[in-house]
Amino acid sequence: MKNNNPCLLRTTAHFLPGLLLAVTAGLFFSTAGAGPSMSAAEAAGIASSGKASNLGEMGVQALRIKGKLNLKSSSVIVMDEANAAILYSKRADVPMPVASITKLLTALVVLEGEQGLDEQITITEEDRDTEKGSSSRLPFGTELTRDELLHLALMASENRAAHAMARSYPGGLTAFVHAMNVKAKALGMSSAFFADPTGLSSLNVSSAADLIKLVSAASFNPVIREYSTYQSYAVMIGRRLVEFHSTNSLVALPDWEIAVQKTGYTVDAGRCLVMKALIQDRPVLMVLLHSSGTKTRIADARRVKKWVESATVPLTAATLSSRNL
Repeated sequence: MKNNNPCLLRTTAHFLPGLLLAVTAGLFFSTAGAGPSMSAAEAAGIASSGKASNLGEMGVQALRIKGKLNLKSSSVIVMDEANAAILYSKRADVPMPVASITKLLTALVVLEGEQGLDEQITITEEDRDTEKGSSSRLPFGTELTRDELLHLALMASENRAAHAMARSYPGGLTAFVHAMNVKAKALGMSSAFFADPTGLSSLNVSSAADLIKLVSAASFNPVIREYSTYQSYAVMIGRRLVEFHSTNSLVALPDWEIAVQKTGYTVDAGRCLVMKALIQDRPVLMVLLHSSGTKTRIADARRVKKWVESATVPLTAATLSSRNL
């Protein structure tokens, strides 16, 4: 059953259509007080992987942000997508396990595979987690559509849902994982490697700088955008209606306008969070990896939001036009 949550409509019209293509490295800005900036070459690599804006956004100026940003996550990158400006970076080029952030890539591969979303898929013993021994609310024998499994994988981070979709891909699991790595390469994720569709494998690695390319790409897929930002979703399991909830508490808060999000956790990866959110009328991409403690990643996201909200936003014609998108 689809939960027609009105919150889903809250952000879609506001986000810019993509990262800008950089003509020269000089198009990238480091912000005062932002912490260590990425190199121009790294920033150019990020921008070149995204969609070019068709709005002439080259005139969008950098946010003027005062004060230091102190984040607890081990690896971080924050980008103003309006002009591809790197606002903050911290160990952003270090590859590390990414846990269930993987499921954004899984969703892209599933949707680009053009298999019927209404096709019924059965959860089987093959979908059992033999890597970490994690539990699941989808018992073996459960029959759901590919659309329902996709929804549960993105919103509730259901591992069996992700695995079952990959297993039912043409050529099976091996072909699906290969397609994941081909897609990652196409996105310019040079540091990334994926061994499974769930993120339970510690072999699934990427740098924060490469993950921001994945988050941006995912944010332009309307299905991923919608399903990842649901607060709750219910499906029929046998004769029972079972409700699942988002793994990200921020999607329920009225002061957040989130276009796409995904959480992740394993012991090796720590607690991870990626998002694209509208802050100060700007689409802001953030990747927070390897946070310790159950609340650190959410607290870091709040710190980023408050920090960006403190910025002086130059009201250029391009900035004003972006508010109506």
